[in-house]
Amino acid sequence: MTEEPGIQRLAEAIERHRFGTTATPSNTRRAELRRRETVLAGYHQARLLVLFDAIAGRNGSVRGLTKIAKLDFLLRYPSFLEQLLLAIHKDDLAERVKPTDDERKAVESRMVRYKYGPWDDRYYSIIGGLVGRGLAEYVDSTEVLTIRLTAGGRAVASSLITDPAWVPVAERAAIIKEAFGRMTGNGIKELIYAHLPGVVDRPHRMEI
Repeated sequence: MTEEPGIQRLAEAIERHRFGTTATPSNTRRAELRRRETVLAGYHQARLLVLFDAIAGRNGSVRGLTKIAKLDFLLRYPSFLEQLLLAIHKDDLAERVKPTDDERKAVESRMVRYKYGPWDDRYYSIIGGLVGRGLAEYVDSTEVLTIRLTAGGRAVASSLITDPAWVPVAERAAIIKEAFGRMTGNGIKELIYAHLPGVVDRPHRMEI
């Protein structure tokens, strides 16, 4: 599978935040595959940290896995965020946060068309990883899956959003909060269905 353009730059930022240095690639293919899986898991977790920090603020939470998946879809694929903002608000992204050519061609870690819109089966393990590391916690007072960052999670998110590699991601997350943060997951899903036909006009479980 072709590595997503730009993913290595982001992955190196994650490794620096986690270990203080960039991990040395192994000479063996198996070890390299394990390393890449670990780096990609860290990348997905870091992106959700930035998203949760933007949506929930310092003391809030994010409610509903459907909402998390739809907001993350727009953060993960900024070309779709750009299209949706133009369709709904007639508002374009600022030049500094427009998708790069590499992002427009990105093929790594495709989400899939699912019954309720874009989905990634790894959300359970990604969120579970954040909880297991003590960076996020489940809110038990609700029947709907609700997540909030711990003090440690907020600290890591604050560190990430000052890293040059993550500044565009953080700025896009702020835009997503402003445009869609007050909506329900189903409401965002309906917007995606209405204005991004290329995402939904395909069989279930097909890659986006």
